[in-house]
Amino acid sequence: MSKVKEYINETVTEMVHNVTWPTWKELQSNTIIVVVASVIFALLIFVMDFVFGITGDSKSLWQGVLGFIYRLF
Repeated sequence: MSKVKEYINETVTEMVHNVTWPTWKELQSNTIIVVVASVIFALLIFVMDFVFGITGDSKSLWQGVLGFIYRLF
């Protein structure tokens, strides 16, 4: 049990004294970058799915490039 207490005490000491935490401004800036990059990535995947016709609905009007290729054969 003493090893567990020692581990917890060392962890708290390191987190408080040795870790360099970002400032509030840096944290906000990095969060905005991550959110914007995530939205751009999600939109890119949406556009790719739409263009290639990966909708899961075989009766839809737009079946994309893959639907066009499949209709040829």
